[in-house]
Amino acid sequence: MKLSELLGLCFNLQCSISNQLNMYTDINFGDAVMYTHYVFSGQDGEFGLESEEVYLTPEDENPLRRILQPFNWHQPGMSHSKRKLLQSLMGPYGPLSVSYNGKTCILFKAKRLAIRYRNHTFIDLTERVFSPNSPVDTKGSICTKEKATLSLRFGDVEDLRGLVIRLQMSNTFYEAAGQNWFTLDSVHIHYNWTQEATFNASEVYAPATSSYHCQHVSSLHKYDTLLVPSSHTDTSANWHITFTDFQIQAFNVQSDKFASASDCATFLTPAILMGLVTSLILLLVLAYALHMVVHLKHIDRYEEHKATVYFPRSPEAELPDKNSL
Repeated sequence: MKLSELLGLCFNLQCSISNQLNMYTDINFGDAVMYTHYVFSGQDGEFGLESEEVYLTPEDENPLRRILQPFNWHQPGMSHSKRKLLQSLMGPYGPLSVSYNGKTCILFKAKRLAIRYRNHTFIDLTERVFSPNSPVDTKGSICTKEKATLSLRFGDVEDLRGLVIRLQMSNTFYEAAGQNWFTLDSVHIHYNWTQEATFNASEVYAPATSSYHCQHVSSLHKYDTLLVPSSHTDTSANWHITFTDFQIQAFNVQSDKFASASDCATFLTPAILMGLVTSLILLLVLAYALHMVVHLKHIDRYEEHKATVYFPRSPEAELPDKNSL
């Protein structure tokens, strides 16, 4: 059946097509075959027509099978970029587990990790970190009771040579809070073997017994700039780094699972906790002082309303003293 006859049949039946109808025709050119892919789309009698041409050899595809294909058919000659896009939609990936001295000490997860230099396009490193076939090297990671370093060594990525991203964390005891808190102190981007960009992350806190979670940990202003360039005179200001749906735990990892998450939206940071405790102490002192002032005023009023004691004098006391005569 010709293409024009199929179109006429569809219009006569007043087809209402909401999806796509895929058709293929073939023209022989010696050893190669040109396949024309027609896509009809539309609804309520209005149709659009698109086509694309693909050249395949007989070894690649049997022409008899290409006359009419189902909707979900994919061309064997699909580009590598399309395959990569489909693979990226298979996420989210599980957390990255880092061991030190045979024990899991760091858990790290992000839905997306991307870096950018100046106004260039973002480089997505998510698949390199979290994919089961991840090429990232974490052998440079270190864990102690007070310090932890997550090292992500990527090697050569596009125009960057020897790309390494390091997250420096510390575990500190705060007396006012009465417990240990871990802090993401800084994030370092090492590239081209000798260059480095450093970001301070002093606002990223969590109790040492919990994990830390935040929707965006980024150097971009639209995400509250939790990562601040250490200096505007070096290359740090030219770099941007963004973690999306970021979660990390660097201390007290149990059973290779994240502990309950402390979200970045919470207000219970060590500084705020110390402020709350100080305010509570001041309120108690003020309440006690107010109570004492009211009590003193009550005592004064009691003294004012006291009745004066009168002692009558005896008649003998009123007589003049004989000795005085």
